[in-house]
Amino acid sequence: MIRTGYATREGTAADNADADAGKVYRLADGTVGAAVIDGIGHGPHTSRTAPLLAETAARVTAHRGALAGILSAGLLIADPGHDGEEANAVGVAALVDDAGTRAAWVGDCDALGWNGTRLRRYSTPQVMGEWVRQYGPPVEIAEHYDDWVRVSLHSATVATVGEVDIPDPVVILLSDGVHDQVPADVLEDLAREHHRDPQALANALVAAAQADAEGYRDDATAIVIALEPQPTT
Repeated sequence: MIRTGYATREGTAADNADADAGKVYRLADGTVGAAVIDGIGHGPHTSRTAPLLAETAARVTAHRGALAGILSAGLLIADPGHDGEEANAVGVAALVDDAGTRAAWVGDCDALGWNGTRLRRYSTPQVMGEWVRQYGPPVEIAEHYDDWVRVSLHSATVATVGEVDIPDPVVILLSDGVHDQVPADVLEDLAREHHRDPQALANALVAAAQADAEGYRDDATAIVIALEPQPTT
């Protein structure tokens, strides 16, 4: 049995780029495809497009897998459009069935797993800060580049989409408005407290996102998927 929870909250900026941009799609056999999309920048065009990208990624993921879901969403915005202002975004998708979970992502959306005792981050942010960290500079220098996305849906290819199998029974998909504004220990505490109720956990994760020192709080979206074994007779 697969149970899911979904929550989203608008941030402090206008034209939220990932509010309501998480989608869950369930096939007749119970297979679940889920996706969280985070639009790059803020503007009405991005805000209108992000839910469409999430719907596409979730549905294709359920049928063809998470990699196909991410690439299909990317095809929708691969051309700049007649006005040169087509939206762009990052995202994470997950296919969940009886065999387990396969996730794929571009950019800095996150895929995490809870195994009953610990919360683990399975995705690696595709941002310049992660690349800079490989060379050992001071932390503050690497952090300066964390907002520079290296791979987006617009530029996604088979070679640049990250993929990972997640063996844990609870999978969490997050926009950066959650994982960047909620400390890792708080995320783990919330998973420990609410992992038996996916909707309660999604709500708690989104609610925990706090404003930064300048008062800015990003849009926040979370999907929680719990894979539970079928009862034996």
